[in-house]
Amino acid sequence: MPDTNRLIYLHGLESDSNSGKARQFREWFPGMLTPDFKGSFDERMSQLHPILADKNDWTLIGSSFGGLMAAIFTCEHPDQVRKLVLLAPALMLPPFVSNPDRKTVSVPTIIIHGTLDAIVPLEPVREIAQKVFTNITYYVVDDDHRLHKTLHEMDWNAILE
Repeated sequence: MPDTNRLIYLHGLESDSNSGKARQFREWFPGMLTPDFKGSFDERMSQLHPILADKNDWTLIGSSFGGLMAAIFTCEHPDQVRKLVLLAPALMLPPFVSNPDRKTVSVPTIIIHGTLDAIVPLEPVREIAQKVFTNITYYVVDDDHRLHKTLHEMDWNAILE
C-alpha cells in the first residue's frame, strides 16, 4: 500500500474534492490528499506548490486538467515525484504543448485513457506523452472521459505501489 501521506489526487477543471473519483480514492486510501483548486492554470499551480513544498516521494494522481497540473509539476520537479498517474490528462493544452524544449522525464508514469473520451483526445495525448515521459505504461480502456467504470476495475494498490 502506498504512503498515503505522500499521495495526492488533483481533480479536473470543473470538479472538486467532492467529486466521485476524489471520494473513492479517499475511501480506498484514507489520508490521501484531495485538495480543491480554483482559478486559472497558474493560480491552481500556485495553490499546488505549497502543498507539495519541499517533500519528496510524492505519488501524484491527476485527472484531466489535474493531470495537466501533475504532469507539469513532475516535469519541473522530477526529484520530488515517486510516481505519476494520469487519468485522461489534458496534455494537449498550451501549458504543456507550448514548451517545445520540455526535457524528458524518467519518473514512472502510468496513463489511463478511454477510447470513448470525447473531451481529451486519446491519440494526440499519447503522442505528446511518449515524447516527454520515458518510463511510461499506457492503459487504453473501453471507457469515456470520466473513467467511472475503469476506476473500479483497476488494481489501485498495484498501480500505486
